Amino acid sequence: MRLPRQILTMHAVRRASSVPAGMVSFVPACSTADAHSLELLQDFVSRATRMFVITGAGLSTESGIPDYRSEGVGLYARTDRRPMQYSEFVRSAKARQRYWARNFVGWPQFSSHLPNSAHRALQRWEERGKLHWLVTQNVDSLHSKAGQKRLTELHGCAHRVMCLGCGAVSEREELQARFIVLNPEWRAQTSGVAPDGDVFIEDEQVLHFRVPSCEACGGILKPEVTFFGDNVNKATVQFVRDRLAESDAVLVAGSSLQVYSGYRFLLAASDRKLAVAILNIGPTRADHLAELKVSCRCGEVLSAIHSV
Repeated sequence: MRLPRQILTMHAVRRASSVPAGMVSFVPACSTADAHSLELLQDFVSRATRMFVITGAGLSTESGIPDYRSEGVGLYARTDRRPMQYSEFVRSAKARQRYWARNFVGWPQFSSHLPNSAHRALQRWEERGKLHWLVTQNVDSLHSKAGQKRLTELHGCAHRVMCLGCGAVSEREELQARFIVLNPEWRAQTSGVAPDGDVFIEDEQVLHFRVPSCEACGGILKPEVTFFGDNVNKATVQFVRDRLAESDAVLVAGSSLQVYSGYRFLLAASDRKLAVAILNIGPTRADHLAELKVSCRCGEVLSAIHSV
């Protein structure tokens, strides 16, 4: 049964960043969680027995990974740059060269990011039987690093590479070694970091960067992620729908749900009259579907909630 819808709005109070010292914070200014908001969310979680959780970039910003849409600090707020489109990647060798050169430079830092308290809290929920299934829109593997098992990476994972020709899948770390062999003298100056392992490099710097092909068939290599303009695999969507049908409540954590691939599951939850709570800094596309909305940091709030 649904509760009366409650939106918790509080005066924004800046607090210390949870990212490692010396790392830029990509978490927007927000309020600290108060006792009332924690009590309401605790009650929501306590009543659920098979929780379905959807996470987004707002979880990973607390580990130092930038996102696209956060107010004031997201990519769209900081720059006029836009992410690679699927159609551009598959049709243009120059676009692939530019993408992989930037990804090559950004990979060491991107791959070194660690789970934060929000990831660890959700993993504990799974261990204790509270969390039935977790769907993440993130491609950074932080949930896997935290030990999450009941997990679907809706948009894939940047730690894997696939061949568009034969479909072979390999580890992104292996491709990094191949890049180094092919480009032993190549260097580039970066002017900032972007989401999903991207960095800012001027186009003229990538002209001589060499990109390897699939070792099995010579095909085009692409990260095993869903690019903008591409579609999530239908079998994956159906699998997630099936897990949602087995659940009795939905929690959104760190996502504005602006992308339909995630938002569709909130529509499905509404059709099933499932209880919905949202934990996210700023508005989301599904606020009107939620009984409870808390606008605070995910790590601060989730680590304070008991999965009983």
